Amino acid sequence: MIPNNYVEKVYAGFLGMNVGIRLGAPVEAPSWTYERIRDVFGDITDYTKPYKTFAADDDANGPVFFLRALYDDAKDRELTPDDVGKAWLNYSREGIGMFWWGGEGVSTEHTAYMNLSRGIPAPKSGSIEMNGLIEAEQIGGQIFIDTWGLVLPGDVEKAADYAEIAASVSHDGNGLYGARFMAACISKAFDTSSISDVVDAGLRTIPKDSTYAQLVRAVVDFHAKYPNDFRACRQYLEEEWGYDKYTGVCHIIPNAGVCVLSLLYGEGNFARTIEIATMCGWDTDCNAGNVGTIVGVMGGIEGIPMHYRKPINDFICTSSVSGYLNVLDIPTFSKEVALFGYKLFGEQAPQEFKNSVRNGELYFDFALPGSTHGFRTDNTFKALLHPCDDFGYESNGSLKIVMDRMIEGDESKVFYKPFYRRNEFSDEKYKPTFAPTVYSGQQVTMKLFLDKWEGEEIFVIPYVRNTYTEEIIRLARVALDHQAWNDVNFVVPDTEGAMIDEIGFIISSPSPLSNRALGAIYLGQFHVHGNSKYEIDLAKQSTEFLSITPFSHHRGEWQLNGETMTYESSTDCSSYTGNYYSSDYTVETTVTPEGGTSHGVIFRAEGIRRHYFVGFNGEGTVSLLKNDFGYSELASATYNWKYGEDYKMRVSCIGEEISFFLNGVEVLKAKDNRYSRGMFGFGTVSKGKGSLNSFIIEEKQQQAK
Repeated sequence: MIPNNYVEKVYAGFLGMNVGIRLGAPVEAPSWTYERIRDVFGDITDYTKPYKTFAADDDANGPVFFLRALYDDAKDRELTPDDVGKAWLNYSREGIGMFWWGGEGVSTEHTAYMNLSRGIPAPKSGSIEMNGLIEAEQIGGQIFIDTWGLVLPGDVEKAADYAEIAASVSHDGNGLYGARFMAACISKAFDTSSISDVVDAGLRTIPKDSTYAQLVRAVVDFHAKYPNDFRACRQYLEEEWGYDKYTGVCHIIPNAGVCVLSLLYGEGNFARTIEIATMCGWDTDCNAGNVGTIVGVMGGIEGIPMHYRKPINDFICTSSVSGYLNVLDIPTFSKEVALFGYKLFGEQAPQEFKNSVRNGELYFDFALPGSTHGFRTDNTFKALLHPCDDFGYESNGSLKIVMDRMIEGDESKVFYKPFYRRNEFSDEKYKPTFAPTVYSGQQVTMKLFLDKWEGEEIFVIPYVRNTYTEEIIRLARVALDHQAWNDVNFVVPDTEGAMIDEIGFIISSPSPLSNRALGAIYLGQFHVHGNSKYEIDLAKQSTEFLSITPFSHHRGEWQLNGETMTYESSTDCSSYTGNYYSSDYTVETTVTPEGGTSHGVIFRAEGIRRHYFVGFNGEGTVSLLKNDFGYSELASATYNWKYGEDYKMRVSCIGEEISFFLNGVEVLKAKDNRYSRGMFGFGTVSKGKGSLNSFIIEEKQQQAK
């Protein structure tokens, strides 16, 4: 049965995972040894690095995107390894992002991906038979599975089973036992406050004679004898279970020992548990992330200290092929995970909760305790942002913005970031890419409550920021009514081919120095929805994170050349952007083929292996193809296209109707209902070389729900 506080527990678990990852990431082995961490940082009680924006790594990517097997394939049946293997291929760009591409035979994930891409099915793709014992038992088996425990609260065995199925794509042996153990611990954490119960639940799901089980029992026994000295236990692990005995780049066994150690010595305290996991060294982000999920669920959101929670600010970026999905709002994702849980248990989710998950839209209601949905201010001296859990519009929560003694000329921006740039990050990590979550033409509705304590009238000015010019585009000023919920609505303005990287409002007041404005504004709801109409002007884009904004590239060489984007590949290649949930739209671009026989627009792309392609497909031919882990032809026509000439390609997809135009003339038309939504972009099915001009996109109806 789903627990009453299920959604909040999922939120706490997923947030706890990301706090742990962020804490551990700066001090990973081999550069940071256990001794070096101890000598430099001593007793860790806070983040060791002040990231501008933390770029998430494989510890977050795997739990987010491998779970999408439940969206895409195992919708109404049991999960299979093939389902998760398809998620690997569909959302991972070859050689970049998602996980560590350390070379075949070195990186377990790199090896498994290449096995899958060559047609070796899961679970053989991750088997000892294919990859050898050492590689199959590296740490990835347990670091990608947190969400399988979150979707199956209290169902320890099934959580372990699903985690093993998912892990078998890339791992085997103790790699699978680690997946089972961690997922079982997370699942059990929903209905106990005892670390002993959690560890026992994990042990029950793995073979008693396995190395993994022997290690867990050994750490439990050591803790029973020496319950007050985690460093003594860490030394014991080094001597008996260390990296010298379990080889490879990052073996699961020593790190599993750290996870169990930190759970036991942390005694259920969230902060102390992830701190111990980090101080123990080895694979610090993986270990702190796994135990962060467990104790996050167990202790709930109130157990995560604000000094760990605040820098996360409800946001992580991920590194899939979908730049739209990579801008991840933690409360929204937590609700999506919880909806899977209700579905797997055959229970109805509360209606208000179901209504708050709106795919393809931004819908922030601040209902989860302490949630901020990533909102920021540029003026912390005049605007103080605090989550508020006891006052809201249609939920119990809101974002409280305290205006501190503002006078005429003072301004404070309060905003959400729908798009990110490289200069906002401290490092490159797993090369995230971004497609905006807000576009020109969409509708914005906000609910603002004014509680004025002193001063004159309070105004808000809706605005967006053009990331190319850095211009703040101000819209009509709105005077707020005191002690009332105010509707602030506007249409996102045209940014003339540039992306939007801030959206929100500017607070101002004409108050004089003698009567300064003091009070609070409560943001109770923020909603971006409706059809977009915008251009991607390539002259206003940049090359960042090895991709051209706002695209994600899979294979091929992609470069900016003034007002064009060039592409060249000896095999198939593809590039994606746009709202992942867009349904009916038109997209057009101008193409100049220069080599090869394949050049086409991609649309309604659910990923690299699931989309439509239309364009030149062989000499004198245009074709409409459907890619569903292999291409099939839907329509074809003769067309004498030539190298070096410009062709305006335009695709219209409205319901089942698909039309393709070249230079304004319809050349192909077909019906198909396999894909009803998805990204757009450009690619080749085989060898191709050419250039593209800017894209123009217009949505024709609301995004699919």
